[in-house]
Amino acid sequence: MKRITETISNQIIIKKSEFICTLIPVNNVSEAQEQLAALRKKYYDATHNCYAYIVEDGIKYSDDGEPSQTAGLPIYNVLEKNELTNILAVVTRYFGGIMLGAGGLVRAYTKSTTEALAVANIVEINTYQKILITIDYSKVDILINKLNDEAIEREFGKDVKMTYLILEDQVESFINQVRELTNGDLTIELLEKSTF
Repeated sequence: MKRITETISNQIIIKKSEFICTLIPVNNVSEAQEQLAALRKKYYDATHNCYAYIVEDGIKYSDDGEPSQTAGLPIYNVLEKNELTNILAVVTRYFGGIMLGAGGLVRAYTKSTTEALAVANIVEINTYQKILITIDYSKVDILINKLNDEAIEREFGKDVKMTYLILEDQVESFINQVRELTNGDLTIELLEKSTF
């Protein structure tokens, strides 16, 4: 998945209508709704404030008075196609007097969102699994040497506890590797996941 790093705004004119796309990084539904309310207040005189947001705890889009599925869904589709998450996209329209028709509206909202994304700073986000390995002192050097000393934490007590942060899609191969290196003489505990 990907996310934007900062709020950006981009304006285009299509047949005398002004489309202002604002992209905002958000972390949850509540934050998306707060930011949406602020933009509606800022652009209170706009004809429409259509939007879509994608966050871990929800997805929503709205045509805000435009014909059904001509604004919110196209905005959402652009975000989804670009594999974005934790984002609110609001396209504010000031009507210019020329009707665009359903197809024209879909193209306009799609173009507005796409052009805003083109100037946004987008970064890849990854999910990591924290893994705690408990091993005997006799196996520590093997893990340190073979795993290039990648432990993020070490605790020395009766046994040695080593904590690793592994990309989610590499967890299974990592576990198989440490089991093989230690002949299965270890304890593996999956801790929390982190996304960044």
